[in-house]
Amino acid sequence: MTKDILVFIEQRDGTILPGALQALTAAKELAGKTGGKVAAAIVGSGVGPVADRVEKCGAAAIYIVDAEALAKYNAVTYARALADAITKADPQIVLLAASFMGRDVSPRVAIRTDAGLATDCTAFDIGDDGALNASRPIFNGKAFNHVRFSASKRQMASVRPNTFAMPDESGSGAERISVPFSADANDAKSVTKEINRTGGDEKDVTEASIVVTGGRSLKSEENFKIIYELAHALDGAVGASRAACDAGYQPHTRQVGLTGKTVTPQLYIACGVSGAIQHLAGMRGSRRIVAINTDPEAPIFSVADYGIVGDLFKVVPLLTDAVKKAKAG
Repeated sequence: MTKDILVFIEQRDGTILPGALQALTAAKELAGKTGGKVAAAIVGSGVGPVADRVEKCGAAAIYIVDAEALAKYNAVTYARALADAITKADPQIVLLAASFMGRDVSPRVAIRTDAGLATDCTAFDIGDDGALNASRPIFNGKAFNHVRFSASKRQMASVRPNTFAMPDESGSGAERISVPFSADANDAKSVTKEINRTGGDEKDVTEASIVVTGGRSLKSEENFKIIYELAHALDGAVGASRAACDAGYQPHTRQVGLTGKTVTPQLYIACGVSGAIQHLAGMRGSRRIVAINTDPEAPIFSVADYGIVGDLFKVVPLLTDAVKKAKAG
């Protein structure tokens, strides 16, 4: 087993998940302590352009599993393909994004490669024995679980999106290694025929670096239009409080909170969200929090970095206009 660190580069139809590139940043920091190299693994069909982008992000070697059978994500085939890439690379540490795909495929790959696994990690270090140490928030961020891996086993961890910065893209000259993939008898037991997106072209709140969330104060689905306009201007995702989702203003797939999704964006803008405990539990890990509410005593202001006491129907359009003017130069 080498001292190298391998990062699984999750991609969908040629578009790389930002969290996967952020995992490269974490890998580079660890490589400075292990003395190993940073490599990447790409699984899919026609992934040449993806490899070009990853090379710019500083990977020293790229292991490519390219086959028509991998055009659509399937847990069985992807787990086998990624496991083959790991076997070929023989790294000490494997990192991947803590995305929906990452949560689905990582335990399958860990079993196949006899690796220890820690999920949704936010910090890493190398112990005195040379093995990976990881920290992961539990109980909605109220405590941390510190994981110490065995130095004699491969170490695998998923990285919470937006915890690390995006890597610079000034690299070049990565070695590209093709990893063969062929059909297996077990593949027929699980076949992906079609993937239907329920959220349209909107970004998922768990993967976006900017999230604009609306609360029950929006009063209707139609009024959420101003939230969408600000989110689109910022190239962000739209979130909603539980109250707004329960009222039917937005689908529950956009719900942020204890009973919804946990988000950790670089910027979180809460519009008309009072800040119930269950909502705060799902967004308190955001890097910067902006709150807009008419009630100066609203709990959301207790966690906000910046607060605006005002009518969201007046403030949000003004913010949208300011963002558009700033982008126009």
